Amino acid sequence: MDRKRNFSHKRVAILKALQATAAHPSADWIYAQLKPQYPGLSLGTVYRNLHTLCEAGQAISLGPINGHERFDGRLAPHAHLVCSRCGAVADMSGGLPDQASLAALSHQNGCQVQSAHVVFHGLCPQCLEGETTQGKKDPST
Repeated sequence: MDRKRNFSHKRVAILKALQATAAHPSADWIYAQLKPQYPGLSLGTVYRNLHTLCEAGQAISLGPINGHERFDGRLAPHAHLVCSRCGAVADMSGGLPDQASLAALSHQNGCQVQSAHVVFHGLCPQCLEGETTQGKKDPST
């Protein structure tokens, strides 16, 4: 029998669920999505597999956000915005230092910066929209 080492249908399902959303989910969210399809799935299995996927370079841990570790299935370098009101995590285009900036930073500090992870904190478009509509007065009054 020629099977890949540590192949797991659940791990593949976890990776697919992660890659299918832009929500940057927690393990709890992935667990809730997959539990109906995999009744024997445990939250511990989801956590272990997410960490295995991160170690294998197939997923990224964003660390704890509002008390829950969040994950990303998009591997291309990009920045994130964490909404300070609702806790949503969104991909941001731009915002990453280029290789020349990393090289200059390395030279300036006598080290070798190999990568950068940028997280912006502010309001997501939905919370910002809610803030601007709340601030407007009703013209009929």
